[in-house]
Amino acid sequence: MIAAGVIITPVLLSPLPRFRAPLSTVVEARDGSLLGARIADDGQWRFPGNGQVPEKFEKSLLTFEDSWFYYHPGINPVSMVRAFVNNIKAGEIVSGGSTITMQVARISRGNKSRTYTEKFIETLSALKLELFRSKKRILQLYSSNAPFGGNTVGLEAASWRYTGKSAADMTWAEAAALAILPNSPALVYPGKNQEILKTRRNTLLRRLCEKKYIDSITLVLALDEPLPGEPKPLPSKASHLTDHFFITNRGEMIKTTIDPILQERATEIINSHQKDLTGNYIFNSACLIVEVETGNVLVYVGNSTLEDAQSHGGDVDIIHSFRSTGSILKPLLYAGMQQSGDILPNTLIADVPTRFTGFSPKNFDQSYSGAVTAAFALSQSLNIPAVKMLQKYNPEKFLDLLHKTGFTTFNKPVDYYGLSLILGGGETSLWDLTGVYASLSRILNRYLNVKKYYKEDYHPPVLIIKPISIQ
Repeated sequence: MIAAGVIITPVLLSPLPRFRAPLSTVVEARDGSLLGARIADDGQWRFPGNGQVPEKFEKSLLTFEDSWFYYHPGINPVSMVRAFVNNIKAGEIVSGGSTITMQVARISRGNKSRTYTEKFIETLSALKLELFRSKKRILQLYSSNAPFGGNTVGLEAASWRYTGKSAADMTWAEAAALAILPNSPALVYPGKNQEILKTRRNTLLRRLCEKKYIDSITLVLALDEPLPGEPKPLPSKASHLTDHFFITNRGEMIKTTIDPILQERATEIINSHQKDLTGNYIFNSACLIVEVETGNVLVYVGNSTLEDAQSHGGDVDIIHSFRSTGSILKPLLYAGMQQSGDILPNTLIADVPTRFTGFSPKNFDQSYSGAVTAAFALSQSLNIPAVKMLQKYNPEKFLDLLHKTGFTTFNKPVDYYGLSLILGGGETSLWDLTGVYASLSRILNRYLNVKKYYKEDYHPPVLIIKPISIQ
């Protein structure tokens, strides 16, 4: 009993490996593909863990590093004795005999110099880690925090930087190459020491074949695959959206509702159209596409990415920038007045020169139509009838209506806007505007189908599917 206490007490008192290093901000499309990423605050590409360790990488890693991982308690006595004998013969520490669990403990302590004291602490921490964490969780911790050369940390970041794809999509040859890197990231680095990397990778692939993880045909094809080269630039399919999350969700992996194919196509169209706009000295444009039924954002292009746009504030995300509403609020006033019983579609409204307190609105074409119906005034976007309608409806009541429908940018007192509110006297964002009109369309579609209105159909655009917690 005393002997057990002597063994267990140091283990329980030892530090449980924890990782608190800053993480990259990673933005994914709805299919899991990478839209963009921003480097962590310490200058490392360290992606937040997604809780998954791909089977190919796991089998490659354990075959190369720790074949007895699922059977030992955190330490492998045979490996440790062998390493000790080798170190005695060499007169220095040339082998550590570390298990994956011990390497997790070592990484969490900042990869300190190899000493017997440090090895003892790592051993105790590894035993404690095995007591309090599952084997799968330990593998996740290793995969998320192991060094892969340069400023690349963790499997997912390494996969995107060295293969240009998610770790889940790696081939056996790619998984084998990446499984080798954490063992010696400074020596075996993609783009350098290619012969060393190739030799070790091919040896590992043959061992995988011997273990029946891959067949002979897969082995031949894998041996013929090229090695990972220099780190690749990460995808940048939604740069403004990535910047947005870098501010609001820094250090997280965010899975969005973005459709990657539509995103790329919309970006191409925006840039193509921007070339024509530039001739008219219009250097910025944006696009937000929202699915009516769900409110999911399918496309988020915060600004043109052409060089001309970049020199004219192209880095500004104008989806969230405030702009004058112009005439876009007129349909909401028309609907509000019908709901309150103030007008019917055929109600006549005077479209004649009129001076209101503080201003004299004019129609776009500088003409007047006399007595017009409310429906005609809306269809032609006539300014004077719109102001008369707002005067009758009451600006304060209309401002309240705008708040209820989803506008968040009208945050000043009603006296600040006055009657000019209906003609662009207030500002809103493309984000709010798209969300409101998508909600209106959603409500109409619902009513046409089931003849009912649902309050919950009014909601902002939905951009995040499921925030993934930091590992």
